[in-house]
Amino acid sequence: MRTIAVVNQKGGCGKTTVSINLASALAELGHRTLLVDMDPQSHCAVGLAVPEDQIEQSIYDCLISTSRNEPIRLAEILWQISDKLELAPASIDLSAFEQQMAGIAERESCLKNVLCEMRDEYDYVIVDCPPAVGLLTFNALRAATNAIVPVETGYFALHGLSKQLETLSILCKRCSQQIDVRVLASMYDLRTKMAREILAELRTHFADKMFKTVVNFNTKIKEASSFGQPICEYDSASRGQRDFQALAEEIIDSPVSARPPGYGTLHRDESLDGQAKQHRSEIVSSLADRIETISATADELLQSAKPAIKAPQKTPRTEKPQPVSARPSLDGQADTDIKLSEYYGVSQINDAVIFVTLYPRANSVQIAGDFNNWQPSKTPLKKVGKSGVWQTKIKLPAGKYRYRLVVDGQWQQDPYNETTETNPFGGFNSIVEVK
Repeated sequence: MRTIAVVNQKGGCGKTTVSINLASALAELGHRTLLVDMDPQSHCAVGLAVPEDQIEQSIYDCLISTSRNEPIRLAEILWQISDKLELAPASIDLSAFEQQMAGIAERESCLKNVLCEMRDEYDYVIVDCPPAVGLLTFNALRAATNAIVPVETGYFALHGLSKQLETLSILCKRCSQQIDVRVLASMYDLRTKMAREILAELRTHFADKMFKTVVNFNTKIKEASSFGQPICEYDSASRGQRDFQALAEEIIDSPVSARPPGYGTLHRDESLDGQAKQHRSEIVSSLADRIETISATADELLQSAKPAIKAPQKTPRTEKPQPVSARPSLDGQADTDIKLSEYYGVSQINDAVIFVTLYPRANSVQIAGDFNNWQPSKTPLKKVGKSGVWQTKIKLPAGKYRYRLVVDGQWQQDPYNETTETNPFGGFNSIVEVK
């Protein structure tokens, strides 16, 4: 039985999405799979349509049962998701686990002991870890043979990768077994220059410790979660399903025992830890320089755009501008349009809201929202040059607005706006708040 911990102390990197869909993909390939939710938020149950009010016992009850001399077997709490997939759900009680186990001997091995009882029942165990470093995460690592670190191909995710690897090294040193640690590039958007650059840097420095598979940004995966289904059930022909199937096959084809000693592992050998630490320092330094260069370029662009444009405030961005020297020198409004087009997504400038997106192959891009009575024909986007960038400017009163893009007649959420909410039709509306 292989136990794979999906771990990253940064929230929002797609740990639960990876856990659910990887477990489902392994089950689809015929392997007996158990998904263990170690996050008190219990998102695995939500993502698999397990009713929260019907969860009478959770993994928490199994973990603390031995200390209370009232053993509860894992089999007593499991939910059958499919023929080959079962879920050990979490509950909010997990947030008190560390306090409950204070002073208890071997409290770091609770999960390992629980899983040992079921080692002949499963081929794979996927453990969804909480976005924090604590006793729950250490329990997952103590039980694991493998660890997957999902890394969103964005600026802040890459910036925090060094801390994540350092933390994993410290935790794994205390484990008595080798843990194969590999990085998974997730939420990758091929259309953004930032994502392409970050993926290239990751592959350069982590070539032997990265999965070849990349999980691409895919709205179908979000839609599947909202319906409580893994992507393999919601849309078996989607790109998201192909990505997770490829990831599952890559894991199956590369067992730990087939790897040479030291390959992508963190373990107790102090001399190896020293080498790994030095190697990580070199990697982190190189990545930090790259990030600093990109960030400086963004600052330079913002300065050159004043006073025509003010820097967007409190608006997340998925991509930084290209260097000024890389673009043709234009004057007046055309130059302003090019500068605006580098900021994909939605931003507020003075009393106007700017919508910018990238669809190189589209013939038309429109916006439908509650500000135009959901009539896309009233708000078309204008194509900027031949780059595939589309944009429009709308003056809106202060307030919260819901909208969707209509690309060649197809309605969809804004891929460059992370703020969304579900709509009555099972999809997602993008959200913009005008101050």
